[in-house]
Amino acid sequence: MHRILLIEDDAAVRSVIEEALASDYTVIATDDTSNIFGLIEEHKPDLVLMDYILPHINGGELCHQIKTNTLTANLPVIIISGYPQILYSLGSYGCDAILEKPFDLTKLLETVAEFD
Repeated sequence: MHRILLIEDDAAVRSVIEEALASDYTVIATDDTSNIFGLIEEHKPDLVLMDYILPHINGGELCHQIKTNTLTANLPVIIISGYPQILYSLGSYGCDAILEKPFDLTKLLETVAEFD
């Protein structure tokens, strides 16, 4: 079963996403951005799914850090954002896919499945 690291600071959204993915994936969910590389090293996810607006750092910058680290550069990253104006700049961070909020769960599952 594939592992997904879910980084989302909104507990309700995190819970909905976690529940939607739980039947097909092992989901490691967190709202803490301070030790992302430790979580990646510990859990070895196959995919990172993160919100754009996060405490202390935006998801784009965090994605850029993941993509420019030689140990994690090939790790697929999907960014979720409720701010359409931000979506156009997300490609420059190196993310592999973007989901615009609100999204339906079918779209979430389809997007995640592209990286199986």
